Amino acid sequence: MNARMLWLGASLMLATACGPRQVQVRTAPTQQTQVALEVNNTLAQGVNVYFALNGQETFLRQVPANSKLAIPVQGIAPGSAVSLRATTVDGTRTYSRQNVVLNGTVPWSLP
Repeated sequence: MNARMLWLGASLMLATACGPRQVQVRTAPTQQTQVALEVNNTLAQGVNVYFALNGQETFLRQVPANSKLAIPVQGIAPGSAVSLRATTVDGTRTYSRQNVVLNGTVPWSLP
């Protein structure tokens, strides 16, 4: 009788393990539209690029001398108006733009 009960228990576990399973299918979360700043630095030295929204200034990245970079601006909704600032790495010159509306990729040439 023990062998019969063991065989019955094993059969029941095998049937349960191989039976149909419930699966949840979800869609991926929607991605926020990307906004970027394309900085064309024609200066002979690099610049540190910042943006300010509601008085809060955030460093974006350093752009090397004589180069062009597209810099993604994270956490900003498309259509937001920001201020831009670029300061040479030696701190001697600062360039700025006010009320820049970020939609898609916004070009900015220095100087």
